[in-house]
Amino acid sequence: MDHMDHSAHDHEGRPHGTATWGIAVKATLHCLTGCAIGEILGMVIGTALEWDNLPTMVLAIGLAFLFGYSFTLFAVLRAGLGLRSAIRIALAADTVSITVMELVDNAIIALTPGAMDAHLTDGLFWSALLGGFVVAFLITTPVNKWMIGRGKGHAVVHAHH
Repeated sequence: MDHMDHSAHDHEGRPHGTATWGIAVKATLHCLTGCAIGEILGMVIGTALEWDNLPTMVLAIGLAFLFGYSFTLFAVLRAGLGLRSAIRIALAADTVSITVMELVDNAIIALTPGAMDAHLTDGLFWSALLGGFVVAFLITTPVNKWMIGRGKGHAVVHAHH
């Protein structure tokens, strides 16, 4: 009897390390969508309420994680998993991706002169925010590719689709 060791393969039988750029881009876009919705909502709320920069950024980052996780959570719940399992999968799938994305995006915003004090009607507000998303996407995509290639990150979610 021929027995193969599958420990070096992902859930679809591919060897770890064979994640494609297309899969990584799709996973990163999924993450970016949730992060962008949450972060924009947080920035809009904080700016509209004339909060200081720190509470506005905390709200924006918190909402980015909430929306980022919720997209994955709802997808795996629709696949029939229980809430506890779905939460574990969302945390495993998205934590590194969202963290990298938020670190990069918020660093871009914080380092762009005047962006932290710009108002919703200022082009600088939107260009720094959107520019941060672009840079965060470019940096997070290879991170996601590396993780998926090792059976981690969004590879965990695909086992439940």
